[in-house]
Amino acid sequence: MTPNLNSSENLFVANLTNVSLERLIKSKLEVLFVQQQDAQVELTGLYNIVLEQVERPLLEIALRAHNGNQVKTAQMLGINRNTLKKKIDNYKIRVKKLNS
Repeated sequence: MTPNLNSSENLFVANLTNVSLERLIKSKLEVLFVQQQDAQVELTGLYNIVLEQVERPLLEIALRAHNGNQVKTAQMLGINRNTLKKKIDNYKIRVKKLNS
């Protein structure tokens, strides 16, 4: 059995302007590990799950901020545009361009 990482139970609630992303993620992972121990289940594939849950919204928000422009988004993220395109395809992200 794999714990539901999307559950809002035991979510670390804080003023987001004063807490780093690293601290929020660390707090959520600490809760996950406690739940895993309490339930006596083994976690598998956690690394990829965590990366996906951070990377996907980052890409979506960055693309939205640049109106779907992949070149500008890739530059902002510091990755190659081809890498961005591969990630968009991998996560099946719909890129929407707003009419100017």
